[in-house]
Amino acid sequence: MNHAASAPAPHVLSPHDPARNGPEPHLDVPLLPAPHGHSLRVPSPHPPRRGVFISFEGGDGAGKSTQMRMLRDHLVSERSVAEDLVLTTREPGGTPLGESIRELLLHGEHVEPRAEALLYAADRAHHIATVVRPHLARGGLVLGDRYLDSSVAYQGAGRELEPEEIAGLSLWAVDGLLPHRTILLDVPTTALDERRDTVARDRLEGAGRDFHEAVREEFLELARADPERYAVIDGTRPREEVHAQVLAAVSEVLSLFDPTFEPVPPPRHRDEQ
Repeated sequence: MNHAASAPAPHVLSPHDPARNGPEPHLDVPLLPAPHGHSLRVPSPHPPRRGVFISFEGGDGAGKSTQMRMLRDHLVSERSVAEDLVLTTREPGGTPLGESIRELLLHGEHVEPRAEALLYAADRAHHIATVVRPHLARGGLVLGDRYLDSSVAYQGAGRELEPEEIAGLSLWAVDGLLPHRTILLDVPTTALDERRDTVARDRLEGAGRDFHEAVREEFLELARADPERYAVIDGTRPREEVHAQVLAAVSEVLSLFDPTFEPVPPPRHRDEQ
């Protein structure tokens, strides 16, 4: 189901033309004031110049991992895309450093909201710089289980921080990189609660119904403000039906896919240096 668009919210994260090439502009908007008139500038949102980036968003238990796996399998088995061409990754995580941050955030002791937001941004900055951007630069396709929209929803709305500040922090962390398409699997909070393990819940899963209601509403608001990037799909439908809607939602951006993928060059032996 697609929600009608409304006027863009101040924190809307909207890329420029997906096929745009050339230098990446920067917004002249200060994120953090600093002494002597200097400030941290928020990069302008933009899709990657090469490759394809698709993110999956939604509440915990919405089916993101399942649908991402089904899309990958479809690309490899039905469209004969080489396996090393498709990178599936997640946030937090996706790198050894990210896995350590994930453990702290989801299974560690209490973390103050601002510290939590900064840890997510640190994980994202490292993940994008060391994993996602190199794969995109080679012409690859990236499927991401969560991206910066999750921070806007979870920390900006759920933790009651300022969504605009969280969006700016995340854009600064990734130098403005946004996906070509974001799939939002929308599931009512009560249904999500029924799907989750009642015993082994992490810090966010156990944050309470009001928290998750605020998160869901923020995701939907982001989608309403940026209907060109977002595709909102009813996650309560049978998974094969959801998969069919995912395929329809990504068909246009897959046309941007550059098949001239450049494999990682083999490591050089010491005597070849």
